[in-house]
Amino acid sequence: MSKIRPYEPTDRDQLVDIWEAASRVGHPFLTESDIGEQKALVRDIYLPQAQNWVALSEHGPVGFIGLLDNFVGGLFVDPHVHRAGVGRELIEHAALLKGHLEVEVYPRNEAAVLFYHRVSFVEIGRRSTDDQGRELELIRLRRD
Repeated sequence: MSKIRPYEPTDRDQLVDIWEAASRVGHPFLTESDIGEQKALVRDIYLPQAQNWVALSEHGPVGFIGLLDNFVGGLFVDPHVHRAGVGRELIEHAALLKGHLEVEVYPRNEAAVLFYHRVSFVEIGRRSTDDQGRELELIRLRRD
């Protein structure tokens, strides 16, 4: 079980590194340019604007969840600890804080889709483009 605590600005660089490592595993369909653009957005906009919670091991941050009210703006776990329960712990923590949760995920990230189904999310819609206007479908999921 991880310790979960609020984000601190000193976490930024470690969380951006976790985001990048997890994104490269879950989003191999993104180009290097896409990764670079999104990395800057995560660092400069998403982390400062979201309510972030950080999962810690004895060695430091191993994952985080960013919440925009009840919307999971991002859930990223260090690939070295995938399938160790960190993502589930972060979702359960967020659910205790917020009640129902919603998230969008690329269907091409099959591991993420399976994860969200395992933690009781159900599909409520789809859209054909992502937030950057790329023709990459997104699934919207909800957990009550």
